[in-house]
Amino acid sequence: MMRFGLRAISLLIAGAQLPGAAFASTVPEFVDLARDADIVVLGEVHDNPAHHVNQAEIVAALRPAALVFEMIPQADEEKVNELRATGAGRAAIAAALEWDQGGWPDFAYYWRILTAAPRAQVFGAEQPRADVRRATLEGAAGVFGPDASNYGLDQPLPPAEQRLREAEQAKAHCDLLPPERLPGMVEAQRFRDAGLADAAIWARTMTGGGQVVVIAGSGHADKLRGMPALLSYAQPGLRVVTLGQFEADPENAGDYDALILAPAPAREDPCAGLGAAPEKPAP
Repeated sequence: MMRFGLRAISLLIAGAQLPGAAFASTVPEFVDLARDADIVVLGEVHDNPAHHVNQAEIVAALRPAALVFEMIPQADEEKVNELRATGAGRAAIAAALEWDQGGWPDFAYYWRILTAAPRAQVFGAEQPRADVRRATLEGAAGVFGPDASNYGLDQPLPPAEQRLREAEQAKAHCDLLPPERLPGMVEAQRFRDAGLADAAIWARTMTGGGQVVVIAGSGHADKLRGMPALLSYAQPGLRVVTLGQFEADPENAGDYDALILAPAPAREDPCAGLGAAPEKPAP
């Protein structure tokens, strides 16, 4: 069971109408756009250093009450907050999180964001890998628990939307996934988006309605299909502002309130050597 229960309204996520993106191209422009938002979602390509520099600059300017990280397990958030309260450094917090075993990029990227908001309460939204795997087999609703309907997980996606999301998952996994696995990957992504939305709402509640900044992959920041859509499903009155950060113009640029592009760092071909497709959903 997730930690915050709400009664959902009848809203078809896939059919939600969104305003066009503002296409802020600089950090100061985005800060102006997001300053009065209830929840700000800062997307990233996980291993792009420039994206994390931008996130830290935005966080420093906004001074949110809470930070929600896709990369930190919910079970570890209290540990992180206690360590921060005692002035623990980067190495101590990374060790407490067993960061090197998590599969995420260098903790220094995220430490930069943490230090940009020293008074912000930290909340974790990473779902246990066993639960993500279960979601691929059993569906998001069954794994999420009794609050699944709050985020629309009990409702199937319209057929056209389902096909589109399966195509996105295939592309994200280098077209190596067998077709029969694609529906499960879509369910896992819905599960993770709902976990992010749930954590953001809980963070806002626990900080007395303070501004919340969410750090997640840019796929999760998509207002039409990512966690902001689930936030709107659960609490339609929230003002949510999203930033997509990419290395080239995305096809779905209009699904974000703003875009910032940065060159790709030198990296190995992410599709090389995958062989059997991984279980991790697209970011």
